[in-house]
Amino acid sequence: MSTHARRRPRAALALLAALPVVALLAACSGASAAAGDSDLQAAADAAGLQVNTTPEQDRIHTAENPAAVKLLPAEFAAKDTFKVAVSAGGAPPLTFLADDEKTPIGNETDIAQLVADALGKKLELEVKAWADWPLAVQSGDVDAVITNVTVTEERKELYDFSSYRNDQLGWLVKAGGDITKIDEPKDIAGLTVAVGSGTNQEKILLAWDKQNTDAGLEPVKVEYFENDADTILALQSGRIDASFGPNASAAYKARVSPKDFAVVGTLNGGWPNTAQIAVTTLKGNGLVDAVTVALQGAFDDGSYQKVLQRWGLEAEAIAKPETNPPGLPKTE
Repeated sequence: MSTHARRRPRAALALLAALPVVALLAACSGASAAAGDSDLQAAADAAGLQVNTTPEQDRIHTAENPAAVKLLPAEFAAKDTFKVAVSAGGAPPLTFLADDEKTPIGNETDIAQLVADALGKKLELEVKAWADWPLAVQSGDVDAVITNVTVTEERKELYDFSSYRNDQLGWLVKAGGDITKIDEPKDIAGLTVAVGSGTNQEKILLAWDKQNTDAGLEPVKVEYFENDADTILALQSGRIDASFGPNASAAYKARVSPKDFAVVGTLNGGWPNTAQIAVTTLKGNGLVDAVTVALQGAFDDGSYQKVLQRWGLEAEAIAKPETNPPGLPKTE
């Protein structure tokens, strides 16, 4: 999961609508964008994505799942709400801010809705910075985190996981450029690549770079940006050659604006192993089994698949949710 600062949604959505660079700079500075929200929505519509950017979300729902409800520990069964932390500082389609600049929307909030429905609870979303979610779970401020969290063996010491999506990473470049594929370490030798600090993808990038330098190839120049909007501006201006991050966001950009962006390679976020994204709950509090069964019901009735289709993430679907699946191994 990349670390992003909270940004105005107009900036991020303007990038997806392929506005001219001047308009993009205006949007990122907080000034009015050249195109209105209807134009931004039109870009998603043209890409065949049935989404909207307003706070009035017509979310996909699932039925209450008696088997999941029965598994709720007494502490959670007594509550009327299911409180979930999400990070709205990222880019579509995972979680981002709606046009009112305060309502979190996206694939992760839709998954949260399915879990809340199945548990018979009203969904309550709490926007948190990526760095703050561990404390939010440990303190009991939230019941769960649904914000592109990868299952790792180290995290499993403190948290329980209910998986719902494959962890795929993507290499995003400018469309029509010289970079047409990134499949292995030698393909990034000498490139300038943006990556999120403290993320799984950073670990992979640095590992690939070490393989290259050990083989006598040119090193990678690594660039770090505070948010997705700045990363994309750097890519458009030629300051970086590629951005390496969650494939969900990269694929969304390429799908909405194919004349501007292209994904030239993907790999699992657990490289050289495999990894999954999961709902995160406090270890040992008994909530994880109820959440996994809640997800299974959404898998069975098709609502899970509809959520992924809504955001263009069908390729990241998993066959079934699992409680505490194998995670990325601890680093030495």
